[in-house]
Parts: sequence; structure tokens; C-alpha cells
Amino acid sequence: MQPNTLLDSLVDEAGISHAGLAARVNQAGRARGLALRYEHTAVARWLKGQRPRGQVPDLLCEVLAGRLRRRVTLDDIGLGVPGGPAPVHGSPLAGFVERATALWRSDEQQRTHILDAPAVTGTPAVMPVWEWENPPEDTDVSRDGQTAVSESDIEMLRSAREHYELMYRKAGGIATRSRIVGFLNAETAPLLRGGYTDATGRQLHRATGGLVAIAGICAYDSNAQGLAQRYFHQALRLAKASGDTALGAYVIALLVNQSLFMRDYRQSVAFAEAALRAAGGRLSPALAADLHAMQGKAYAHLGDGHSALSSIRSAESAAGRIRPGQEPAETGYVQPGLVNVQVAEALLSLGDLTAAREQAALAADAPCHDRGRVHRLAMLAQIELRQGDADRAVATAVEMAERARGMESQRLRDRLRLVREHLIASGCAGADEAAELIDGALRVPL
Repeated sequence: MQPNTLLDSLVDEAGISHAGLAARVNQAGRARGLALRYEHTAVARWLKGQRPRGQVPDLLCEVLAGRLRRRVTLDDIGLGVPGGPAPVHGSPLAGFVERATALWRSDEQQRTHILDAPAVTGTPAVMPVWEWENPPEDTDVSRDGQTAVSESDIEMLRSAREHYELMYRKAGGIATRSRIVGFLNAETAPLLRGGYTDATGRQLHRATGGLVAIAGICAYDSNAQGLAQRYFHQALRLAKASGDTALGAYVIALLVNQSLFMRDYRQSVAFAEAALRAAGGRLSPALAADLHAMQGKAYAHLGDGHSALSSIRSAESAAGRIRPGQEPAETGYVQPGLVNVQVAEALLSLGDLTAAREQAALAADAPCHDRGRVHRLAMLAQIELRQGDADRAVATAVEMAERARGMESQRLRDRLRLVREHLIASGCAGADEAAELIDGALRVPL
């Protein structure tokens, strides 16, 4: 039995206590000739996943609709018939908004069934990408709501995305996640439920999609992979509603990166291909470069050297066309040297240590934010150790550890631990000192 997050979210939005909801259900039942005597304990059971009996689900819809001043369906409160036909009333996008905001609320409340859920695989993982790429499109995303959404509201969401992305780069996903989720609940959810025209709605969904994608990145960085995947799928749906194919391709790049982390290399290749195919000429050079580079990494892990090198050449070609001032805000992560470090990892998998080190060194020398530099230095240190250049690897590891101080990131911790393990195993001079510095960076509480 899974908690009913949709009902929980609507009860919270309506501002009704458990006892108050029970009393209103009893009252609505009396109007239908029913003698109901529910108390707050019954509401608690419903929220935990127990299905109310008889006409109670309909009464819940009636009570919540009256409180929220909008139509509320059984699907909206998580009590629709599993596998039943889609409702003929309302908008599928409206239902998505309710499910999305329910997830945000559960995340903010630290519900374990949300935080600990594993990432889905197979068809459930592929379907959101397929639905993004294929018809039908959203012909009208307008919505009637009590609060009119303005251009200043949308600009606030765009500014928030930039703010939280910068915070993530400086402090890591663990420190940033609670803040961005709090913002989604307090500021973004009311706007999605507000009133807007089709044109304004498309801008709203685009701005929200970019923000939700950052929430997914923070969840990924916190090693909550199932939650991260759900945020990425939400961002993909929002991108489709916005009509911005390039934004959808950016979100798929995040899914490609997650698939690489989970070692599902065939899915990485397929997802990257879907983004490159669907976005076509609307894809920015920076995003094309990253997608091709990640595809090259996946092919290398699969042992397909020919396809890996072909993808690498495509990545390098796209990188040469990058014009920073002409890129969308979301592709700011494709900084100088990113493609080099991706290519270095692919070449390392293919066993070409000399070429891998050359690419890793170029990446480490290129200007980038501190988080990216830690990852690049980690890759360079690993390659230097593989080549037997222990002295150089120690110096690289020391710089890596110093830059990692204060960052709360599970992904960075994993990289630091791996470098430490390889340093100690090498037994080289200075390894103990470098390992001690890494331990210091790892002592940051998570």
C-alpha cells in the first residue's frame, strides 16, 4: 500500500485539517442520506493509501472542489480506477500538474517512499522520451485559475533557475535540493494552478521545466536516482507543453548522463539518438557536442570503438561551432573543456591512455566552475596513475581535494573516494598526504 500523495497534496492546498475533512465528508454524506461518522483517523488511513468505501471518494471530490473552487476528479485525488479509461473531462496536462506538485510536496516533506524509490527501467523509463518525441502535441495549454500569471512571474522563475544552478555548482546538490524544492512548492505550484493564456502558459511551462530539471540534477547529485528520474520526466513533459524542442533535448541529455551513471549504456545511446533526431537543426552546438560526447562514452563502454570514435569526431565538430552568447541558458554547463573530459573518459575505456591524458589535461586547464574542475582533476589523476606517473597524480589529487572542500555532493564524494583508493594502492610517495587531504574534503557532513 503506497501513500496517496495526490490526495495529501490537495488536502494541504485546501488548508483543511484531517478532522475538518472528516467532518465535511460526514456533512456531505448527510445531504445524500448517508449516516457517516468518520474522524481524523480515517483520513490518516486514506492518506496512507487505504481506499475509502462506497461513495466516500466522490464525497472527497465534492468537498475539495468546493474548497478549491475548481473541479476535482477521482484521478486528481489518486482514487481513479487503475487501468481504467482516461477521463473525458478536463485536460491531461491539468492532471499532470496535480501529480507533479504532489511529488514536490512529498519531496519537501522527506517522504521515504519518494526519496528511496529506485529508478525505473524498461518501458516505464523509455515511454516519457517516446511521448516527448511523438504526437499528439498540446494544442492549448491555457488554464482558468484564480490568480493571473504575469510576465514578471515567469521572469522570477527564470531568475530562480539561474540562482539555484549557480548554488548547485558552488555548494553541490545536497545543499541545494531542499531550497529549490521549497521554491517549487511555495512559488511555482501556485503559478501552474493559476490562470493563463496559451501563449503565457507555454512560457510558464518552459520556465518551470528548466527549474524542475535543476531539481532533478540536485536529486541525482544526492544519489536519489528514482526521484531524479521522476523530476527529469516531469521536465520533459513541461518541455513538450512549452513547445520548445531544444529544452526537451537538454532534459534528455540529463537522462543520458544518468543512464551512463547507472551503466545502462544502450539506453544512453538510444536516448542521445532520440534527442539528436528530434531536435535536429534546433539543437544548439553546445548541447549537440555534449550529446555526441556522452554517446561516444556509452559506445566505448560497450566496446564499440568505431562508433565511439565517430561520436567523438561529431562532438569535437559541434564544440567548434559553440558561440557562448548565442546559447540558451540551460547549456551554460557546457563550458570549455567539458567535451574534452567526456572524450578522455571514452578514450580511457578504449584503452588509449596517451590520448585520454592529453584530453584530460586540456580539460583541466580550461576555465570552468569549481565543481567541474574537481571532476576534471579526478579524471586526470586516475589517468596519470594508470600511466605510472605517480608524482604528477599526487599533485593533481592535492589540487582536487583542496577545490572540493565545502561541497556537499554525493557524486563528488564518489570520485574523491575512487582517486584515494587508487592513490593508496599505488604506494607512491606522497600518497598518504594526498589521501589525508581527500579525507578532509570528505568530512563535510551530508
